[in-house]
Amino acid sequence: MKKILINFAHPTKSRSIINKAMRAAVEGLEGVYVNDLYGRYPDFFIDVKREQQLCESHDVIIFQHPFYWYSTPSIMKEWLDLVLEHGWAYGSKGNALEGKLFFQAITAGGDDSTYQKGGFNRFTIKELTSPFQATARLCSMTWLPPFTVLGIHRGLSAEAVSGHAESYRRTIIALRDDRFDLKKVGKHHYLNSDLNSTIKG
Repeated sequence: MKKILINFAHPTKSRSIINKAMRAAVEGLEGVYVNDLYGRYPDFFIDVKREQQLCESHDVIIFQHPFYWYSTPSIMKEWLDLVLEHGWAYGSKGNALEGKLFFQAITAGGDDSTYQKGGFNRFTIKELTSPFQATARLCSMTWLPPFTVLGIHRGLSAEAVSGHAESYRRTIIALRDDRFDLKKVGKHHYLNSDLNSTIKG
């Protein structure tokens, strides 16, 4: 069984129905630890050694966050800047994260049609998350496409919120239990594009 670390960052989490639902769907699962960055570090003074130890003791590292300005909330950038130290995460002697699975779980206001070459945002989610792909490569991690929930600003029904939360739970459990087909998922834009084909058994 793989151990899963979810680095959760949302500065206004009390107002985010979808992120609350996704978090609630996986919190408390065996082998899953939700690391609330804003909750733990309201002053932004990140305990680097604690965070590194958490990463070392987990097999899958997930960054769950809203897609703010085509990037992450500020504390997550602070986390990346401080925690991924040379000689620990990368460099000739930096192999602490080697082989671990790595992906984002993101929520965004625009729908999929806006994240296309001819769409409102001009770029795809894959293009806009390329810094994370590069980070995973530098740290010798296995990058997976992001789990995405799009179209938040157009409103999600209670049924849709529940469905996305259940898909997130299903994804996390499959990864934990080593039932995710990593080769197949590489062909999809999003981790949750077709769970029926990528989850084994």
